[in-house]
Amino acid sequence: MVDLTEGIGIYPKEAPAKVKTSKNSLVIGLPKETAAQEKRVVLTPEAVALLVNNGQQVVIETNAGLHAKFSDKDYSDAGGKVVYSAKEAFDAEVVLKVEPPTTEEIEYMKAGSCLISALQLGKQHPDFIHGLNRKRITAVAFEHLEDKVGGMPVVRAMSEIAGSTVMLIAAEYLSSVHEGKGLILGGITGVPPTEVVIVGAGTVAEYAARTALGLGASIKVFDNHIYKLRRIKQLLGQQVYTSTIDNYTLGQALKEADVVIGALRAEKGKNKIVVSEEMISGMMEGSIIIDVSIDQGGCIETAEMTSHENPTYVKHGVIHYCVPNIASRVARTASAALSNIFTPILLQMADLRGAEEMIFNYKWFMKGVYTYRGSLTNAYLARKFSMTHKELQLLLAARY
Repeated sequence: MVDLTEGIGIYPKEAPAKVKTSKNSLVIGLPKETAAQEKRVVLTPEAVALLVNNGQQVVIETNAGLHAKFSDKDYSDAGGKVVYSAKEAFDAEVVLKVEPPTTEEIEYMKAGSCLISALQLGKQHPDFIHGLNRKRITAVAFEHLEDKVGGMPVVRAMSEIAGSTVMLIAAEYLSSVHEGKGLILGGITGVPPTEVVIVGAGTVAEYAARTALGLGASIKVFDNHIYKLRRIKQLLGQQVYTSTIDNYTLGQALKEADVVIGALRAEKGKNKIVVSEEMISGMMEGSIIIDVSIDQGGCIETAEMTSHENPTYVKHGVIHYCVPNIASRVARTASAALSNIFTPILLQMADLRGAEEMIFNYKWFMKGVYTYRGSLTNAYLARKFSMTHKELQLLLAARY
């Protein structure tokens, strides 16, 4: 006879898996974006789960991921702590934002904490810098961060998204539904392809060109840097029309263009207008202009900043789309891209026990720092606001 009770009690009792703890735990704050057009969030729930499993604490303001379709429950299930006021989310060692904080939000931050967000040079004012310095905050502009090979990962990722998205926007506004020219972006058998002019030959231009070519459009790329024009041809893997920027050649191309993409990145903080109002007045009625560089002042004379709610206006019969934050149209994709960049940075920061050691150990991280422990460290901002600045290398050397 078999004893059915034999062995009872020898099986281990089920229990929740232990979360890894770390002596180098960081408290990371993820406040909700308050800017009207900003729909992105810096960390996805999957990234929060990875950080928590590695011993970090992540505090998320309620509805921070709502526009990117991440719920509070998603973050809570990932191990994050959901809080119901901005003040609690800002009360962290490291605060992650997309848009720079307002002066009111800076007051919520801990003295001596670290802020990682966009700087948006064109929009800043002295009160913002004074607020950070009063709180002795180490502020890092993520658009200035570099990777190990000298690239700018955040700028690259957002430019890829903007370049791919911009042609879809153009297709929308070329249609008869939006009072455009009634054209399909690309072409079909027996019908000439649409003409796309791209001003600039950087990442936005590359991805806009890929999308346009994939749809069957004919493209022309203009830039004053020969090496950029050579590179874009190599990246696209085919012979496309390229030209340096001169008024006559560009003007002729614009007269035949159905779509014009402004993708010239500002150099040394200064934008350059290369498409004049006279050139725009010679374009065909119903054509569309999309100035992707509008957040830096734009490269098209008739461009004026618009919003996602009212994205277009018509000037000289040409539809202008000048929304500065195109990546927010695809907030979930953009959030995932940001999260992929910042999760490993936060893990590195935790291993080094904070932002200061990150600055000291990694030059690519140092490049993004513009305020440090009560001092402005960015020479361009200092000139712009007539403020004094200190060299970050000297401040770090003073630690010893």
